[in-house]
Amino acid sequence: MKITDIRLRRMKTIESIGEIDPAWPGPIMTFRRGGGAFTEIEIDDGLVGIGPAVDPDTVTAAKNILVGQNPFHVERHNEKLGLYARGRVYGGIAGYDIALWDLIGKVSGQSLSSIFGGGEQKITPYASLVSLGEPSERADLAKSLVEAGWQAIKLRIHHQTMREDIETVRRVREAVGNSVSLSVDANQAQSPTGWQPGVRWDYLRALHTARELEDLGVLWLEEPLPRHDFDAIGKLNSSTSLAIAGGENNAGVHEFTRMLREHVYDIVQPECMVLGGITPLRKIAGICEAFGRQCIPHHGGGDLGVVAHMHLISTWSNSPFLELLHEPPVGDYRHRFEMFVNPPVVEDGMISIPDKPGLGVEIRPDWIETD
Repeated sequence: MKITDIRLRRMKTIESIGEIDPAWPGPIMTFRRGGGAFTEIEIDDGLVGIGPAVDPDTVTAAKNILVGQNPFHVERHNEKLGLYARGRVYGGIAGYDIALWDLIGKVSGQSLSSIFGGGEQKITPYASLVSLGEPSERADLAKSLVEAGWQAIKLRIHHQTMREDIETVRRVREAVGNSVSLSVDANQAQSPTGWQPGVRWDYLRALHTARELEDLGVLWLEEPLPRHDFDAIGKLNSSTSLAIAGGENNAGVHEFTRMLREHVYDIVQPECMVLGGITPLRKIAGICEAFGRQCIPHHGGGDLGVVAHMHLISTWSNSPFLELLHEPPVGDYRHRFEMFVNPPVVEDGMISIPDKPGLGVEIRPDWIETD
């Protein structure tokens, strides 16, 4: 059994939905049905594994490393590929890694959740809102999500003033009641340095915000300070009863080992698209379990990465939620999922794990551009 080809496949844009200015630093987000790309890895019997898109500049190197090799040697492949895509995120090697795991499942005739040991058939997603919004508007949106069956929501809070942040959370809590799980994200860890565009929190703002949130039934405060300021984050964590979460922008397993050893975060949120796939993500989850911490991965890029996360989370006892970027109507998660023939759907606040071999999803053939 050998790998024979690697391809980056483009998808047709079926419909442009609209744009949202995200709460985090970066360009305007465009939401559409279709568009973008995905990765294919083929083996000699014709089976094809699929994964998220990769940077086209990495394909030649990936072919040199993978063609002729056994797809099951995923640990070795991940290590070698990482040397050619170091520093690349959301387009680095994660697409290759996930496509290899998809192949492993398809060759074995088992879903990835079964390959990883088996677990829950359904898990709880949380609606991860995209924009800051105003307090009353966020409350109305949160109420509509709960009426649609969602059981968990994450807000963005880094307005110009702490008063606006707390008012947003207070109004949302009043709108949804106490039975809904509510978390908040300060988005202060995008930059690897101290500088970051937009509203910048210092330690005191993070501390005062955390203490105000303690009385509002918030599950966690996410990314309250720059991602490499482990000392300050750890100090904050020891100064509040509120759980502190983060890690989506950290790129190495060694960083997470330090986070856990020094109790920087209560909840660790690694991102497969930053780490280079689910191979390192599985290691981090195991380390989290050893330290008695929760591992709730970041959103996985919105499509195939999310599906990979679904399979992993279903098998982890220390991962109670799946993150889904979801801010309807424009930022509805279903727009991205429509690329699948058999898209997973949130029903009654739960989402079912695909049970077909590998990732268990198929790209709609009529949406794939012909060469």
